[in-house]
Amino acid sequence: MKKNSSIWLFVLLVLALPAAAYALITAYENNVGTLPILGRTKDHRIETFELINQDGEKKGTADWNTKIVVTDFFFSHCPSICPKMTKNLKKIQEAFAGDNNLLLNSISIDPERDSAAQLKKYASQYNIDTRNWNLLTGSKKDIYKMARNSFMIVATDGDGGPDDFIHSEKMVLIDTQKRIRGYYDGTSSKEVNQLIRDIKKLKNEK
Repeated sequence: MKKNSSIWLFVLLVLALPAAAYALITAYENNVGTLPILGRTKDHRIETFELINQDGEKKGTADWNTKIVVTDFFFSHCPSICPKMTKNLKKIQEAFAGDNNLLLNSISIDPERDSAAQLKKYASQYNIDTRNWNLLTGSKKDIYKMARNSFMIVATDGDGGPDDFIHSEKMVLIDTQKRIRGYYDGTSSKEVNQLIRDIKKLKNEK
């Protein structure tokens, strides 16, 4: 009996130890692991900007302070990826309900049609809680320059003129020092779940 008990104990340890180790490693990677710092240079930061939100208020990097920021670029008349991205941003907001250190920004790439009033209507349509979520509009040239050079959501060139158009499914994760820490497909539930985990990692960074 003792021999059989020893065999079962050995088998249990052989199976349990790897499983426990895997669980610990996974928990560490999901909540504590370090995210890369992205950009053209190691000192890349989101440049200072100021736009107008859905309430007609000036909002921009001055309001970020030491917040973690998630940003996407959308337009209110978009029939395809933008509604999916908005719903997934709501999922992120709900995951951190009551957290004053997380800020969401949705910047319109069609500012000529997306006035502050139109963005307020969009926020109402999707029942968006705007206490820590700004829908932003402004100069098309400024927004397109920002999207390309600062947030780097596209690699194409353009001048922000009438024929220039940017459409991206990317969500950008920005840390408290205004550094880019990740890009995610905002239409993918899997990648949005990863974004939620990565926000937790940033919160655990020292």
